[in-house]
Amino acid sequence: MSKVITLLGSTGSIGTQSLDVCRMHGYEVFGLSANSSVDKLLAQIAEFHPKYVAVTDPAAFDRLSAALAGQTGAPKLLKGADGLRELAAMDGAGTVLNAVVGIAGLDASLTAIESGHDLALANKESLVTGGHLVTDAVKKHGVHLLPVDSEHSAIFQCLQDQHSAKTLEKILLTASGGPFFGMSTEELRTKTKADALKHPNWNMGAKITIDSATLMNKGLELIEAAWLFGLPEDKIQIVVQRESIIHSAVQFADHSIIAQLGVPDMRIPIQYALTYPRRFPSPVKQLNLADWQKLTFYAPDEETFTCFGACKRAIRRGGTLPAAVNGANEAAVALFLKEKIGWQDIGELVCHVADTFETAPVTSVEDVLEADRKARAYVLERFLLDREEEEEGIIPLAQKS
Repeated sequence: MSKVITLLGSTGSIGTQSLDVCRMHGYEVFGLSANSSVDKLLAQIAEFHPKYVAVTDPAAFDRLSAALAGQTGAPKLLKGADGLRELAAMDGAGTVLNAVVGIAGLDASLTAIESGHDLALANKESLVTGGHLVTDAVKKHGVHLLPVDSEHSAIFQCLQDQHSAKTLEKILLTASGGPFFGMSTEELRTKTKADALKHPNWNMGAKITIDSATLMNKGLELIEAAWLFGLPEDKIQIVVQRESIIHSAVQFADHSIIAQLGVPDMRIPIQYALTYPRRFPSPVKQLNLADWQKLTFYAPDEETFTCFGACKRAIRRGGTLPAAVNGANEAAVALFLKEKIGWQDIGELVCHVADTFETAPVTSVEDVLEADRKARAYVLERFLLDREEEEEGIIPLAQKS
């Protein structure tokens, strides 16, 4: 099957697994982008020979440019946020896979859609912060929006029967529960970065692994599902499925439930997004249910894991509030990963934004970025940090002058 893709965020966890799929099926990689991982990017360029490469971090751009100087057949390099948008808009690829982490991926998603590309979306923040901007653009330009998150891919796969999809009653969005499942608030007070990064089932990047530990990730996925599948948040039920074998399910009007199962490996949903609506052999091992013997299900502990409830309150109020809550979380997680705040501070910051910030209609990307900016500023001011430091991951590139 011939396929040409542009991969945004190629050096992260989703990006490298996407290239596993490209390698297996011989897909052409038209363009790659990364923020600062020059060594990984050089190896990817050597193997996949993209025509264009965008690097958002200026210092990393200079290092990559120097490393490629004089090489025959080297890709054309694009710099900064403008370079990322330029790559997302280029005609050479049929599908753009957006695996950029955080709100920095929103502009790239919109650019890809508006340029007529099908969008395989692993950047959940695009829908969390700019849901109706993205879905309106998809309708206007007549392209496919293909979910890459394992849960949303599972729901998407369960809804391929269009007759049944019309009678959709409820979405069952599964969660692993993360490394702190079953712990009390008191037990969580002393948890560290090292503790939070020990996910029991999935191999993911640091930011999403922390979000899994706080259940923020599931709150963001609930907002994403509301936009993708057109259901209100009260029709999306979160179910903790500890083994991460059932990736999500849907319930229809007759109360039948259909689920998608597989081993916890992101290459399954990545591949389906790239091959939709067809299926092909996968680099992932087969699921043998007899190996598991039992699958367990629990309700989420919203009282202890407060980020999840904050996301529900944000989508109920709507407008710019989901963007503000997401921004507060991104900033808080960046500080936690730098060991400047504690694990429970993340939830307190996110809940404060969800409960006290005003909301306004989202009419443009600028509305989203302003809400995001204010939330990040609150997080920094709360801990008396100097905004001029512009610590990496706290203030995104799109908002730096």
